Amino acid sequence: MLLCTVLVLLVLGGAGTASAHAALRSTDPADGTVLKSAPGELTLTFTESVGLLDDSVRILDPTGHRLRLDEAEHVPGGSDAVRVSLPAKLDTGTFTVAWRVVSADSHPVSGAFTFSVGKPSATTGTVDTGPVEDPATGTLWDIARYLAYLAGVLLIGTAVFVAVCRPPHPERLDKLLWAAWWTLLGATLVLLVLRAPYEAGTGPATAFDAAALGETMTGRPGALLLARLGLLAAAAVLLRRRIPVVPGAVLAAGLALTWAAAEHASAGIQVPVAITSSALHLLATAVWLGGLVALLLTLRGPASALTVARFSRLAFASVTVLVVTGVYQSWRGLGSWNAFTDTSYGQILIAKLVAVVLLLAAAGYSRRWTARAITTEAITTDAEQAVRERVPAGGPSLPEPPPPAPPAAPDQRALRRSVLAEVGVAAVVLLITTVLTGTLPGRAETEAAQAGALPAASVTTVPFEVGTVGAKGKVQITLDPGRTGDNTVEAVVYGADGGLAVVPELRLSFTLPAQDIGPLDTELTDKGGYWGNGSFTLPVAGEWTMKVTVRVSEIDQVSEERTVRIEE
Repeated sequence: MLLCTVLVLLVLGGAGTASAHAALRSTDPADGTVLKSAPGELTLTFTESVGLLDDSVRILDPTGHRLRLDEAEHVPGGSDAVRVSLPAKLDTGTFTVAWRVVSADSHPVSGAFTFSVGKPSATTGTVDTGPVEDPATGTLWDIARYLAYLAGVLLIGTAVFVAVCRPPHPERLDKLLWAAWWTLLGATLVLLVLRAPYEAGTGPATAFDAAALGETMTGRPGALLLARLGLLAAAAVLLRRRIPVVPGAVLAAGLALTWAAAEHASAGIQVPVAITSSALHLLATAVWLGGLVALLLTLRGPASALTVARFSRLAFASVTVLVVTGVYQSWRGLGSWNAFTDTSYGQILIAKLVAVVLLLAAAGYSRRWTARAITTEAITTDAEQAVRERVPAGGPSLPEPPPPAPPAAPDQRALRRSVLAEVGVAAVVLLITTVLTGTLPGRAETEAAQAGALPAASVTTVPFEVGTVGAKGKVQITLDPGRTGDNTVEAVVYGADGGLAVVPELRLSFTLPAQDIGPLDTELTDKGGYWGNGSFTLPVAGEWTMKVTVRVSEIDQVSEERTVRIEE
């Protein structure tokens, strides 16, 4: 199961850049505006506090050359706004602004917009606006995050299982405890080393830059990772001494806070309450799901029904905490009922809720097994006691009828299969949780959209391969604003090496099968470096089929289709 989830994570990691948790609320100058004279400074305002990098703001002039700027700084009185001074004289034309900052919840966020001085100038869309996210770094980061979550859950959950449920042979769980400890240690070290390239959007090779690593350790995300390493060192000492309950509980709470203080809960509304709720949510998850794995290993040999019963009560308490904290965190992250279906965060949250319901269904069977097992154990104990009472002291047993045979004990193998199913679904829940923590909360997405700052353009990348040697690449198609009515269409063709490619013909059409509309030809023309049309109309909203045809020679061409959602 772990291998499957890691493979899924690899696919997700390679599918695109990670969603960030801060969103651009507004800019001054605003996106797309035409100014009569050059502004003295540029200001960007976000939905939450952001941290700055060495290269947070880049501005390219109409020819694509980068302007020399002072370092960006926070606007006095607020850490959610960033400003940078502009040169005294700016040329006439369109300027491209590329920005990259770090959200208060430790995730980098980037984007770009344009403004013009005097009058707009032609842009080809091929200027270098800086890094977005390196795929290798992003994939390694996502894998390390998932392994850290998994190991933390196993470490805390197994330790609590040993302390509270008192299995008959706790030494059987030592290997699981130490495997979780080593995995969490390794994943935390990887996250610490990758922190700088993850923030900067560079490749893993830059991870060992001494200056960048030093800056990581002085920042809040790096400090929390260092704190986790310190707590793990203390946990290693207690593991060798069988973890006394009180120090173990303190360590578990501290480990949970290293996640809660670095992610969603650390930004937005009601931060102290949110961090507390997030830490409790993680602890309850660990006690339940980590305890399940410990129970599964315990069931490989004869297990006491009392041990299972103790875990059943512990799991019920954990689920209660999960429900209370989950409702609060969902309200805080979504902000409205519509966000359940209208935002990516809400849709992923629905998937998590479905997985949790399946987990509870499997847990229901385990509780019924436990009830039967305890009843059987109690009846058997009473019968044995009755036999002992019929034996007089110093004499043979009295000739009385034999007691009724106790009911057959429920098959422990059935319980083991049920718990195994729970563990499998639990791994999926953890995977969805990892993805959810890397997704822009619905409240922030709605707030930014209402402010008009989120880019409305629809950008689709379509890979193609003609079949001849070297005849493959991708087409990046931009619809702006990506809604009904007039749209600007731009299509850039990239070759197999990632560079711009020249093709003799590129055609693009749209069809709406649900209403039998189309195909509508966009009538793209070669603009010198890209293909475009400044006025293409999409009449109604819906799921449109976009068909792109690339001709690479007089006889070789290929067509690919993608579905594009067009809103009102």
